[in-house]
Amino acid sequence: MRSLGNTIKDKRKLESISLSDLERETKIRKDFLEAIEEGTWEKLPEYPVVQGFVRSIAHVVNTDEELFLALLRRDYPKKDIRIAPKPDVKNKFIWSPKWTLLAGVLFVSLIIIGYLGYQYKQFVSPPQLVITNPKEDEVLTKDVYTVEGKTSPDATVIINNQPTLINDDGSFTEEVEISKETKEIDIKATSRAGKVTEIKRKVTVEL
Repeated sequence: MRSLGNTIKDKRKLESISLSDLERETKIRKDFLEAIEEGTWEKLPEYPVVQGFVRSIAHVVNTDEELFLALLRRDYPKKDIRIAPKPDVKNKFIWSPKWTLLAGVLFVSLIIIGYLGYQYKQFVSPPQLVITNPKEDEVLTKDVYTVEGKTSPDATVIINNQPTLINDDGSFTEEVEISKETKEIDIKATSRAGKVTEIKRKVTVEL
């Protein structure tokens, strides 16, 4: 099976046309003409350009260009056509009004969740209880003593089994009866969830 290059060379020699003559007639560089005849396709431009070269050569050597083109299609090595990949726009982050809305919703949601979590923790935790009076081991000299302290505003306080009113800020003041048998004052705060904080202060009674 004769190649395109050999066929062109034979036709050229049959017509007594040198490579220099072919270069002058076709205006194709001599090194390109040599590459076509030798089949060194890697030295040549892309296929469409080579196709134009072959048409011009066919006219000069008085040969049907379709014959040369058919041989070219057969001999020219197949090349993978590389398609430039589409730019990866998926990984490119662009801030948009949609993201602003989502960020706002997320921010508000976090605030609500945090608030509910705080309220739940407050609900299930024992109430805070601070006793100002009496102090530990305090000496009591009167039969009525004023107990003072502070707790959570929604808690209930019982002092020596006696319910106590609580102010809006959680503070309370309550007078309790003292007898010679009194050894301690028991203050108990209970949350709405039933959690209890209890403080017992030992006292000495000297009536």
